[in-house]
Amino acid sequence: MTATPDSINETPVNETPVNAVPFDPALNEVLERMPRTAGPAPSLESIPAMREAGRAMFMPSVAEVIGTREIDAEERTIPGPDGAPDLEITVLRPRGLSAPVPGLYNIHGGGMISGHRYMDTARLADLVAELGVVAVNVEYRLAPENPDPAPVEDCYAGLTWMSRNAAELGVDPGRIVVMGGSAGGGLSAGVALLARDRKGPHLAGQLLLCPMLDDTNTTVSSHQYDGIGTWPRAMNLLGWRALLGEQAGDPAADVSIYAAPARATDLSGLPPAFIEAGSAEMFRDEDVAYATRIWAAGGQAELHIWSGGFHGFDVFAPDHELTRAALAARLSWLRRTLQA
Repeated sequence: MTATPDSINETPVNETPVNAVPFDPALNEVLERMPRTAGPAPSLESIPAMREAGRAMFMPSVAEVIGTREIDAEERTIPGPDGAPDLEITVLRPRGLSAPVPGLYNIHGGGMISGHRYMDTARLADLVAELGVVAVNVEYRLAPENPDPAPVEDCYAGLTWMSRNAAELGVDPGRIVVMGGSAGGGLSAGVALLARDRKGPHLAGQLLLCPMLDDTNTTVSSHQYDGIGTWPRAMNLLGWRALLGEQAGDPAADVSIYAAPARATDLSGLPPAFIEAGSAEMFRDEDVAYATRIWAAGGQAELHIWSGGFHGFDVFAPDHELTRAALAARLSWLRRTLQA
């Protein structure tokens, strides 16, 4: 029988006792304060309302986020994939560049079905100010209106444009890192695989923050966080269904490794990876497995699993000690990888 996202819900898992409150106590208080709305289970029909609610959460303009920092921002439209619409990007540059600097190519999250690039402006502005790098933040088409391969092909086209126009941007093409969180982390991993297989732009590294990698949803942690946390199992099943249709979760289906990087059988020849997740989120096990398989293939990966952290804890709890530790670890890896 062909597996479907609904039948995956019934996949047996180890009968390991699960702590009723797996989150760090202070982070759990953050979760408890978040507004909760009762309603029907998430569905394809509920996605427009979900997008609208998400837009309301990230209202500051780029100028407001930058404030008085010495950063120039530019909104641009660049070519998309062949035969596809153009892409919108935001470029953040340190003011007064006099020589090429490293580049960050950022892909936003949102479960493949929501989100926008401005969600990550604050994260990128902090890195531009701290490291003196240039950041390119890309907007890509969302599912289900634009299923696979549209999202990852958009992101790859943007990276190709950044590499080809590195001189104009003030970027050293040998020191570009692709980065993103959640769905953006999964798309970053897919872009890194595409760049390897198409012999495309050189990547110095891939910064994968709680990446969404595995459409099968069969790990222990993918079942543990069913109905709790900021990104529960039902939402993840919806995101994969929107992206992949009926093939989502079917182990026998010919699902692209660029859409679901956990399906890749060969993880050799990839740029060094930084992979992080919270211990109390559904992506934990698939992210650990991805790092382990990179090591097994002879590659480099730095893995951080933050104890008691829920999905996106750094965004929702910016002043928490766990967030400070996670940001310091990312910054250290970027400095070592980019020699910035």
